[in-house]
Amino acid sequence: MGKYFGTDGFRGEANVNLTADHAYKVGRFLGWYYGEQKRRAGDDTPARILIGKDTRRSSYMLEYSLVGGLVASGADAHLLHVTTTPSVAYIARVDAFDCGIMISASHNPFYDNGIKLINGQGEKMDEDTIALVEAYLDGELEVFGQRWPEIPYAQRERIGCTVDYVSGRNRYIGYLISLGVYSFRGIKVGLDCANGSAWSIAKAVFDALGATTYVLNAEPNGLNINENAGSTHIEGLQRFVVEKGLDVGFAYDGDADRCLCVDEKGNVLSGDHILYIYGRYMKERGKLLTNTIVTTVMSNFGLYRALDELGIGYAKTKVGDKYVYEYMVNNGCRIGGEQSGHIIFSKYASTGDGILTSMKMMEVMLAKKAKMSDLAAPLTIYPQELVNVRVRDKAAAQADPDVQAAVQAVADQLGDTGRILVRESGTEPLIRVMVEAETQEACKTLADQVVQVIVNKGHRA
Repeated sequence: MGKYFGTDGFRGEANVNLTADHAYKVGRFLGWYYGEQKRRAGDDTPARILIGKDTRRSSYMLEYSLVGGLVASGADAHLLHVTTTPSVAYIARVDAFDCGIMISASHNPFYDNGIKLINGQGEKMDEDTIALVEAYLDGELEVFGQRWPEIPYAQRERIGCTVDYVSGRNRYIGYLISLGVYSFRGIKVGLDCANGSAWSIAKAVFDALGATTYVLNAEPNGLNINENAGSTHIEGLQRFVVEKGLDVGFAYDGDADRCLCVDEKGNVLSGDHILYIYGRYMKERGKLLTNTIVTTVMSNFGLYRALDELGIGYAKTKVGDKYVYEYMVNNGCRIGGEQSGHIIFSKYASTGDGILTSMKMMEVMLAKKAKMSDLAAPLTIYPQELVNVRVRDKAAAQADPDVQAAVQAVADQLGDTGRILVRESGTEPLIRVMVEAETQEACKTLADQVVQVIVNKGHRA
């Protein structure tokens, strides 16, 4: 990961460590870089950059700053306005944009924001291009065989323009509706839109497919995105589904690239449940290419046991949906995702798409004429204990022979009844110790054994 961009973009508190000036410079670089690439390839047309944003108050500030930078560098900025991350990825790909930008901090509180970069294929931006953006931000840009203390401004007729592109968002809605295999008529569905990007899109899709749709948290005011709402605060949807007697509920995050599910009894179904339910459905129909579901190392041990029983293979990547997608592309896999609800259906999308995920779960319910609780019942989720230890040196703590011996001792004790995972945080000075076992008490006891060794060896900060 870079100095500014992590696994999911440039994220920080708005106007603290992600400022309007940062956004302007990101726009300046992208507008110039893609235009320069085209000119060097003999194409004198301006770069075309797509921009979407979520409902945070600061998203408007960052949007205008990005646009200022883009047009100053000669690019044309096409505005989707408030929309979802997967819609930016979809339209960037099908309308042949040079790149896409999504302004969002996903599930974070309103005062945070972020800039996610998406390439012309609708995928998360490659690390080489991100490294060039960071080099420009730091005044150290070297590209096209020379050093650039500053990049040129466009002049006269080469100054870029803005284009209202709300039609792109509407075509994305149409695309989702076109993926509906069954009518949702007669199904009562609750949608928690987190006062975020899904607020004006999800209901339109479900209504068009015939569902009786009930919507929560679809009144964004710039300050209430994710506030006691959405996939990170799903308790309200759980109560609502039970009180209203709904068949199912779905909760999205701020930019709607993730989805969690609530069954008719009010139980939360995680991304692991979704991977299990839809992966099993794909295998039953002969659609699970490579017979593999792609997970991250944080998926629950119970998922792997359930997949073993079904004869379904699985891969484990580093935490981050970008790593899941990379594995899927490189190995021809059709479904993958994270426990948090980032689910990728590679036949239909190049990124996690919360609304698409909820549609796919509806498809299984309707195809099998089953309640969501029955679809999830064969999967047993093991109790889990996750302890974060702040350390002085993550690599040194991980490499300590005594720590490694303690981890191995726990692994030996668990055998095939659970697992231990010890990993470094990608963004903070933390070692994460995670244990899954048959009881919560066992999880806590075994995790504490490893944590105690880390502390006793003097690694705690």
